[in-house]
Amino acid sequence: MVGRLPAVAVVMLVFFVSGCGGGGGASVTADGSSTVGPFTTKAAEDWKRDGGADVSVGISGTGGGFERFCAGETDISNASRPIRAEEVELCEENGVEYVELQVAIDALTNVVNPQNDWADCLTVEQLHAIWRPGSTVTNWKQVDPSFPDVPLQLFGAGTDSGTFDYFTEAINGEAGASRTDYSATEDDNVTVQGVAGNRGGLGYFGFSYFEQNQDKLKALEVDGGNGCVAPSIESAQNGTYTPLSRPLFIYVSLASLRGNENVEAFVRYALENARTVAQEALFVPMSQAQIDEQLAKLDAAVSATS
Repeated sequence: MVGRLPAVAVVMLVFFVSGCGGGGGASVTADGSSTVGPFTTKAAEDWKRDGGADVSVGISGTGGGFERFCAGETDISNASRPIRAEEVELCEENGVEYVELQVAIDALTNVVNPQNDWADCLTVEQLHAIWRPGSTVTNWKQVDPSFPDVPLQLFGAGTDSGTFDYFTEAINGEAGASRTDYSATEDDNVTVQGVAGNRGGLGYFGFSYFEQNQDKLKALEVDGGNGCVAPSIESAQNGTYTPLSRPLFIYVSLASLRGNENVEAFVRYALENARTVAQEALFVPMSQAQIDEQLAKLDAAVSATS
């Protein structure tokens, strides 16, 4: 019997891709990263259009998604970071086996209000000064003496988010190490609204959310030591947008692959169409060689369950 963990203590948004007709059989359940959610949702919409079954996609953050996944409650866990050791242990305790599959690439994006005409690029050192634990930076003038005297309003990912883990490790040197006096949320749309509504606002999230809201926000370039580089598909693919480009994953339950034929069919569809889905969902697509590698991992996982 698969054990159950406490309910996720965050608000969970669920997108249910359904419609008339389409494939029969059991539906597919996914939950997790708000960053990866748009990829899985778009893949589900396209699969449904092409005759696939229903797919529900929850957004409770990478950590919240793993909590449910390791309790055996979902078929797929969307993750914007690799699974942690303690999450591996939870899955093992509950007998949940899985395969990790990369589906796209992301570029974590720092955004400011469009009225911010003083900052176009921040160094990793400046970002660290702003976001490090115990930081007392509360004004843009403290970031750079040439900047105006404007209060700094910070918005960012909640602690259940893989975006939070990745950003804090890349900028502060340790996953989870961050100042706490900022507006934290698992819903990136809240950050969009917060930064868009504050002249001194600064926030971060996945590249796709900036692409969807570039009429309301301005993206900052980042200097990781080799000059200022803007977040983009090209800079994420060629590795020049450092240190904030990252792989995006789905974790698939082997029990679900064994017990629900729609899970394998959906995951295979998502991978075979990963380049198109990533572009439609405003992510950086993987190369065909990377996609073939993930399909081989899926084939091996399916063989292991038969």
